[in-house]
Amino acid sequence: MSQHRARRRFGQNFLHDPSILHRMVDSIDPRPGQCCIEIGSGLGALTRPLLERARALVAIELDRDLIEPLRRCCDGAGELEIIQADALGLDFACFRQGPEKLRVIGNLPYNIATPLLFHVTGFAEHLEDAHFLLQKEVVERMAAGAGQASYGRLSVMIQYRCRVEPLFDVLPNAFRPVPKVTSSWVRLTPLSRPPRGTWDDEPRLAEVVARAFGQRRKTLRNALRGMISEQQIKAAGIEPSARAETIDLDHYLRLAEVMAKRSPGNTPLRA
Repeated sequence: MSQHRARRRFGQNFLHDPSILHRMVDSIDPRPGQCCIEIGSGLGALTRPLLERARALVAIELDRDLIEPLRRCCDGAGELEIIQADALGLDFACFRQGPEKLRVIGNLPYNIATPLLFHVTGFAEHLEDAHFLLQKEVVERMAAGAGQASYGRLSVMIQYRCRVEPLFDVLPNAFRPVPKVTSSWVRLTPLSRPPRGTWDDEPRLAEVVARAFGQRRKTLRNALRGMISEQQIKAAGIEPSARAETIDLDHYLRLAEVMAKRSPGNTPLRA
């Protein structure tokens, strides 16, 4: 198992520190009967202890050369289903077979972390929670509030769907090969109801947020020109001279609401 050479194209950095792995599993606290799904199982360092506690696990791994080593690593630990696939192309709703919601876990490759986060949280109604190991900078962006340096599109869209709880940092020497950055272990817990309005507001919210942060140096008056008027920005309780990083999720949802009133027939782009 240790002879496998990490592949840069898959963004592979294998976690090997036993104390960190133990702490991660304890924070998840997987139980028999829960539907646990691990994205990027790799060499199985986290997969086996998860499987020993949950007794059943779905492991998603893109690198076909890791499938047999993973199977051998987890032999006798429980019922393991291995899916050789790109998680970005999977319909996670299909894994839910009953009332029990999904628990998703992953040491996500840095190069596709953001698309994977958007993809997985798109199935929030089917999730109990999700635990991810990510670049610390990404977790800071996810958890940031308005006015903070890390606040941006990812902050708004993830917090619209989930409560973000950074748990602890993981230093580079816990991985092989050693990455150049510190990682963070984070818990996402889907919200039972949206912070404002209904879930149907999400497409409009995504469009407003993408436009605002796509031109974050501009005032909202200019960044949203042609989408929302200055008068409508004021009607949402926002100063038109404000910039994207200074207004919070509630205000973005107000902008999505005034946009809906302006053009109820629009079909905006999703995040």
